[in-house]
Amino acid sequence: MTAEIRTIPRPLVRTNQWFIVISVISTWLTGLEWILALPLLAGISGLLFAYNPVMRTASTFLRKKKSDYIPEDWDQQQFNQKIAVGCLTGGLLAYASGLTVLGHIFTIMVALAAFIAILGFCIGCFIRFQYSKYKPKKHAVNS
Repeated sequence: MTAEIRTIPRPLVRTNQWFIVISVISTWLTGLEWILALPLLAGISGLLFAYNPVMRTASTFLRKKKSDYIPEDWDQQQFNQKIAVGCLTGGLLAYASGLTVLGHIFTIMVALAAFIAILGFCIGCFIRFQYSKYKPKKHAVNS
C-alpha cells in the first residue's frame, strides 16, 4: 500500500502568488490597506478549510486535467501559505495601526517571497528544509 501524495497544479499556485503580489502592489499604490484582506482571507480559507477561492476560481480556467500539470507539494504550499498569512496579517494590522514602516516591512517580505517563487526559487521551501534539518539535531541534543 502506497501513501498518496497530495499536490496542487503549479498554475494554481502561481495564480495565488500573483494575486498576493498584485494585492500588495495595489495597496502600496492606492494606500487602501483593506486590499490586503483579499489574499489574507483567501489564505486563511485555504488553511482552515482547504478551500482557497483564488485557486478554485483559477481552476476553472485549466485546459488540461489537473494531474497533467507540474505538481506542487500540498504540505509545502500549506507551510508557505502560513508564512504569507502571517506577513499579510502583520502588514494589515500595522497599516491599520498607523505603523506604516512596519506595514511596509511585512508586505515587502510577502511580495518579494511570492515574486521570487514565481521566478523559481521558493523561500518557504528553503526555510522548511532548513527547519527539517535542524529539528532532528535539536531533538538528539535534548535526548
